[in-house]
Amino acid sequence: MAETNEQQLSMPTTYDPKAAEQKWYDYWMKGEYFKAGRNKDAEPFTIVIPPPNVTGMLHIGHALDFTLQDIIIRTKRMQGYDALWLPGSDHAGIATQTKVEQKLREEGLSRYDLGREKFLDKVWEWKELYANRIHDQWKQMGLSLDFSRERFTLDEGLSSAVRKVFVDLYNKGLIYRGKYIINWDPVARTALSDIEVEYKEVQGALYHLQYQLADGSGSITVATTRPETMLGDTAVAVHPEDERYQHMIGKTLLLPIVNREIPIIADEYVEKDFGSGAVKITPAHDPNDFEVGLRHQLPQITVMDESGKMNDLAGPYQGLDRFECRKQIVKDLQEQGVLIRIEEHVHQVGHSERSGAVVEPYLSTQWFVKMKPLAERAITAQKSGKGVNFVPDRFEKIYLHWIENVRDWVISRQLWWGHRIPAWHCQDCGHLNVSETDVTSCSSCGQHNLEQDNDVLDTWFSSALWPFSTLGWPNVDSEDLQRYYPTNVLVTGYDIIYFWVSRMIFTGLEFTDELPFKDVLMHGLVRDSEGRKMSKSLGNGVDPIDVIERYGADAMRYMISTSSTPGQDLRFRWERVEQARNFANKIWNASRFALMNLEGVTYADIDISGDLGTADRWILHRLNETAREITRLIDAYEFGETGRLLYNFIWDDLCDWYIEFAKLSLYGQNADQKQKTQSVLAYVLDRTMRMIHPFMPYISEEIWQHLPHEGETVTLASWPAYDAALEAPEAVQEMTMLMDMIRAVRNIRAEVNVPMSKKVELIVKPADARIYGMLQRNMDYIERFCGTSKLEIELNAAVPNKVMTAIVTGAEMYLPLAGLIDIEQEIARLNKELDNFIKEVERVEKKLANEGFMAKAPEKVVEEERAKARDYSEKRDKVLARIQELKEV
Repeated sequence: MAETNEQQLSMPTTYDPKAAEQKWYDYWMKGEYFKAGRNKDAEPFTIVIPPPNVTGMLHIGHALDFTLQDIIIRTKRMQGYDALWLPGSDHAGIATQTKVEQKLREEGLSRYDLGREKFLDKVWEWKELYANRIHDQWKQMGLSLDFSRERFTLDEGLSSAVRKVFVDLYNKGLIYRGKYIINWDPVARTALSDIEVEYKEVQGALYHLQYQLADGSGSITVATTRPETMLGDTAVAVHPEDERYQHMIGKTLLLPIVNREIPIIADEYVEKDFGSGAVKITPAHDPNDFEVGLRHQLPQITVMDESGKMNDLAGPYQGLDRFECRKQIVKDLQEQGVLIRIEEHVHQVGHSERSGAVVEPYLSTQWFVKMKPLAERAITAQKSGKGVNFVPDRFEKIYLHWIENVRDWVISRQLWWGHRIPAWHCQDCGHLNVSETDVTSCSSCGQHNLEQDNDVLDTWFSSALWPFSTLGWPNVDSEDLQRYYPTNVLVTGYDIIYFWVSRMIFTGLEFTDELPFKDVLMHGLVRDSEGRKMSKSLGNGVDPIDVIERYGADAMRYMISTSSTPGQDLRFRWERVEQARNFANKIWNASRFALMNLEGVTYADIDISGDLGTADRWILHRLNETAREITRLIDAYEFGETGRLLYNFIWDDLCDWYIEFAKLSLYGQNADQKQKTQSVLAYVLDRTMRMIHPFMPYISEEIWQHLPHEGETVTLASWPAYDAALEAPEAVQEMTMLMDMIRAVRNIRAEVNVPMSKKVELIVKPADARIYGMLQRNMDYIERFCGTSKLEIELNAAVPNKVMTAIVTGAEMYLPLAGLIDIEQEIARLNKELDNFIKEVERVEKKLANEGFMAKAPEKVVEEERAKARDYSEKRDKVLARIQELKEV
């Protein structure tokens, strides 16, 4: 429905982001415009949101991730797709449980004081609080999510999917229990997968210890960075070909402190040319030693407990924290003469990504997924060209390298918050019952004395199923699953390509026989203005809501999306947000001016056919060209380049040029011409609001609703499509020349300090009759924007001596400025122009003389360069001629 004149003219003088944002989001929600399934005949397009953790508020990195998705989904919705953007959040096992336990500690409590059920009640309270806050933040960002389909990774439907996947993989032999060295977080008291460990360079020490042979015939020196683990040593290994130790292999050593005899073994794992060539073997506290221990059937002695304290097998050090034990044992070894040397040593130490604790290699019984069988199908798909399309494509190599070298995944976590492992241990016969439903009797002995496994699954286990579990799987008859799966694009940061992207591909192929998405757009991290990673310790984090409060959601969205390049980090700068806010104000002011001149115009009145003026045809051509390019760039995920094109079109073409040119018709006496310009202005603004809408949804809706329009919301308005009928290359040529002329005259005025308020004479000498006709048709524009008191356009114009000169393509321009011009200054200015034209001619001619360029460049490109050469040569010659004329004055 078209707006009334009163509604059109009620547009406020300034744009108020807060008022607009609340009003229009409520309007969109009430109209259910974001709900998928409105048109069942349309082709579906699906994005599932990377679910944020319910650990706290969203940060600026989330804002980037979600804004890029919103741009894509809003564009596709306007293009007529049945667009689904499915929201949801992740329970984030370790991270969330850690937050709640920290809160409890402030109250003097632990989870053990509450017990499992009451503790989980506390975590659910936390989840509800932060899930609601995330929900509010999504709305404040203007995200067009289908909230009717919102999911949580601990929803009953997703839990069913998790149990089925676990049981199926277990029955296929791809999930198993095993005693292995795993990464252990002694603060969170849980296992970690390899990719949950962050390695940091740490200044430590290398301790050289001397172990005596039990028979007293000699000693062996070993080195370690962790002397506290020596209490768990069960051998010393040497290389089987190391001549120094051949006579010692098979003998035993006395382990200091505890005086336990341990064998000297030969193993090729040892590098005989490194250090002393002898290595202490601690199978329960080092992953490499664990493998050596298996080969030699060595005992596995664990000398620490789950909290990182020394246990009863640590002898006199029982109860000490591992780092306190290190200090004490170093002191004792020195006193006993065992510690013969300490060297400073910088090495990489693993830290828990979640708690920050130093990770302990720890022997533990855990649940694992065999990853290589799952990876094989993904590798085959990717190498055959039928895999996922990574943007940028360099991430495909990173992905392939990881999955080709993938290790088994430890999926059990010693937590209470998460998907509890669906396995029941029979306390009578020891049988393990794995089932999708609760088990009440043992399938082996029939007894009822069962205990469910206490561990929960790694958060990423449920997240790996996200693209299909959210759509109804394992119910394969689910309407949403059949319609919206596989999804079209995943937008995510490059930092979780291993954690999440790879595992979703594995599970998608294994359980749906399809890749879960066609494209993966990898964006970078948002860093501070100095390029540093944002962190609490640096205090340089940015809250997206703070940005919205200061500048509005549109400014934040536009800045963060158009500052990004696929796969690259971006720097957050407040001045860029301010520039984006200024851009929004420019759009507002231009639209308000236009609306004041559209009084009485209805949507039905808009007619852009017929005989239009040069500026009208030019702006329609530029609109058409911009719409085509923006569509291409959004499809290629080039949002930064899209932003540049939008900015240039709106700020330069529409605001600075077309609206100024339109004033001649709008304020003129020709009613027919005025009506045509009004139609063009209304049409162009309408399409411009549609193009800017995915980036700036609020201001575009506010302006669009004031314009003559058809439909309920710009959210559902059709996307501007390329229209060959709007192509007007001749109008582009004319406008380009007019703009060049206007700029040239304004530059000359500025050089000699002649204000626009002072009228000047202008003589224009066209190059030929065609240009003469064009200039005659557009005299009104030249007179108005060059500020002329007299305009002479003649093919053979007589040029006075004392003039300022400008050369544009197709014409020479002369401004007689008697009394205001200095001949010598004018010659100097022209000499500068001459130098520029000479350089341009030399550059182009050098390019055309380059055999490589001529052989590879398309003919169209070569011809464009030849045209430039001719144009610059003509300008050079004309400036040179004018300099000669002035010298003769």
